[in-house]
Amino acid sequence: MAEDNVAEIGGGPGPNLRRRELGRELRQLRTEAGWSVAQAAKYAGFTDVTVRRIETGSQTILPRNVRVLCQAYEVDAALVERLMRRAEESNERGWWTRYSETMPDWFAKFVGLESDAVELRNYSLLYVDGLLQTPAYAEAFLSLRPEDPGDTVRRAVELRQARQQRLLGDDNPTTLHVVLDEAALRRHVGGVEVMREQLRHLVTMAERPNVTLQVVPFEAGAYAGAQNLFSMLRFPDGTDEVDVVYAENQRGAVWMERPADIRHVTGVFEQMTKVAHTPARSAEFVAGLAASL
Repeated sequence: MAEDNVAEIGGGPGPNLRRRELGRELRQLRTEAGWSVAQAAKYAGFTDVTVRRIETGSQTILPRNVRVLCQAYEVDAALVERLMRRAEESNERGWWTRYSETMPDWFAKFVGLESDAVELRNYSLLYVDGLLQTPAYAEAFLSLRPEDPGDTVRRAVELRQARQQRLLGDDNPTTLHVVLDEAALRRHVGGVEVMREQLRHLVTMAERPNVTLQVVPFEAGAYAGAQNLFSMLRFPDGTDEVDVVYAENQRGAVWMERPADIRHVTGVFEQMTKVAHTPARSAEFVAGLAASL
């Protein structure tokens, strides 16, 4: 991957995070002004839903909408101009859009949010988590999709490598905690050599201070969460709470943002970490599998 790509991925917040930060500031301005969501929506000619989506950063924030909301809250002109510039910046294209031909819209949304997360807690049942895949493993796995030509597979592999850069930087790298089922390690992808390299790579990545790897062995039996892969994302908003959960299937994804859903998945993940090998034992286990190939 080109060095300029790495630099761009590693620098500054992406548009999704910019929208979230701008939305939080607009929400704070509304509450300080003593306005309800309904009052702000009526003044601006929006629906209540639109105001909530602006404040959560879940939709495009237009500069003109920022201006009308700030007028309602009697914000001074200098701050209005600054917030409008931030709205323009929040609508800039993210680095991942250069790979748009390799991924559906629902996955592009995830990649954008993943690139802004400060912490990820991922679970994978059937294959190695994408953030920990070697290029050879990723190519072999992605080549299994019958509808994708070779060039699309190559670009998709490049995208996975680009996503991994957030783990490798020296400046505040993303914290990653991955729970893998033993099945993901036993199922050969790309042949013996590719699999041996992949297992050794897992051991190397597990040595990084920002990466935690745990393996749920077959001997653990049935356990909570042993279904589809999911990812829990936390953004740099000053709390330790997970912000959103992403659950993927073969043809789409489900986003969970309700507090009750996030608490449920958080509990499931915690249960899995308890039945899994410890990080140290997991590294030994993976190294043993690699040596046995």
